[in-house]
Amino acid sequence: MKTFRTKFFALLALVPALAFGSEGGFPLERAPDRSHDMAALQNGARLFVNYCLNCHNASSMRYNRLRDLGLSEDQIKQNLLFTGEKVGEMMTTAMPAKDAKAWFGVVPPDLSVIARAKAGPGGTGGDYLYTYLRTFYQDDTRPTGFNNLVIPNVAMPHVLWPLQGIQAAKFVEEKDPHDASKTIHKFAGFQQVSPGAMNKLEFDTAVADIVGYMEWMAEPAQQTRKRLGVWVLLFLGVFAFLAWRLNASYWKEIK
Repeated sequence: MKTFRTKFFALLALVPALAFGSEGGFPLERAPDRSHDMAALQNGARLFVNYCLNCHNASSMRYNRLRDLGLSEDQIKQNLLFTGEKVGEMMTTAMPAKDAKAWFGVVPPDLSVIARAKAGPGGTGGDYLYTYLRTFYQDDTRPTGFNNLVIPNVAMPHVLWPLQGIQAAKFVEEKDPHDASKTIHKFAGFQQVSPGAMNKLEFDTAVADIVGYMEWMAEPAQQTRKRLGVWVLLFLGVFAFLAWRLNASYWKEIK
């Protein structure tokens, strides 16, 4: 029985790492916090619809929920609806799953809660997405012409390359610290091949906005939950104090 419990808890310990899914083991960078920046979240929603929703679904989110970000229905219709969708419809792509699998080898995942699903021991889901979207590099051996440091041999094309431009990854061969007879292929930085519509700071800011929106989309009520949580803890604290004093009063005479 003890052996079974040991194996069971060892398996549970692996679950976060598997959910995290950073196949390349590349260290994650902390994503900037956009949770209280409505302008950034609105810009992230715009970029998400323009660059992500062409292939991916966000089938747990309705367009009209974006009113929580300070957008009116007219703004949603004019700036985020392009193919005849209704403002009350789910955010889904027009690409058939069959075509997506034929083109990319796999159906692109639904992004509704991807910012929560990709959280792991190496960082939050936002950290994962922020690093992933910024580490595409030119690789002519891949069908899409790009590879990625977070997910090597990724099937997804680099959809943000018009904004970022094209960058090449530099690698060096170093001796394996655990085995001197072997060498390891180590990342040594990026080199800009051709510029995009944005400079590095602008692009990093745009990616942070997209990731911020995706974190909000994964749990739109997050800020409300946190505010209510504070009040709940305060109530429990006051209740615990009253219960403690009431208990002392009841037992006073007996003692």
